Amino acid sequence: MDFWDFFWLIVYSFFFVAYLMVLFQIIGDLFRDHELSGWWKALWIIFLIFLPVITALVYLIARGRGMAERHVAGMEQARRDTETYIRDVASGPSPADQIASAKALLDAGTISSAEFERLKSKALV
Repeated sequence: MDFWDFFWLIVYSFFFVAYLMVLFQIIGDLFRDHELSGWWKALWIIFLIFLPVITALVYLIARGRGMAERHVAGMEQARRDTETYIRDVASGPSPADQIASAKALLDAGTISSAEFERLKSKALV
């Protein structure tokens, strides 16, 4: 294999990987779109199988703006979910929740009164 064969192999490999990335983005967008019916989704998938490059170009031209908007909306929702999760985990249970769970343990006989008082004072600190 000489230099030019290797060069063209690298170029073809780059375009093939780029096409696969676009294809997976299109398929992900198809299933992310809740406004498109199942029949239209199936039709797009069939065309992607039998006429892949042309269908991908048509999809990007016809639905590119909506694709970007759905992607941004998904990223914003993921950011909000992450922030909510971090806020919930960082705050931990409230002192009232800690005392209530300690009281439930005391009522069940799992802990003694001295342990309940210790947990209660720890929660109030």
